[in-house]
Amino acid sequence: MPTRTLDSPEAVRFLVDSFYKKVQADSLIGPIFTNVAQVDWSKHLPKMYAFWESLILGNNAYDGHPFRPHLIINQKHTLTIEHFERWLQLFSATLSENFTGESADQVRQRATQIALVWNNKLEYINNDSFMEG
Repeated sequence: MPTRTLDSPEAVRFLVDSFYKKVQADSLIGPIFTNVAQVDWSKHLPKMYAFWESLILGNNAYDGHPFRPHLIINQKHTLTIEHFERWLQLFSATLSENFTGESADQVRQRATQIALVWNNKLEYINNDSFMEG
């Protein structure tokens, strides 16, 4: 039973590192990060620390546009609900394995909202009728 709470930058970094280890090993979304996006992990992880710290700790560490890179990736390789579901599945598993408490539940809900909204945006963009005007 996990006993760790998501209440510090160190805990957030542990969450992000643990999650992205799962992502890199995953057969469905790992190649999107590695081959399509060609993620430079030394640059990506600090951005993810800041993004999740801002959401979880409210410290405004992140200053950026998180959807934009996904839009660019989508132009190279169409992202589908299956990709977002796997992302969410891995994220939720990482939370469950490592963290407990209300903050973990809130983060799971927030991640679910992000996955659904971003999938819906990309689905709309990918729809042919959108392109036809």
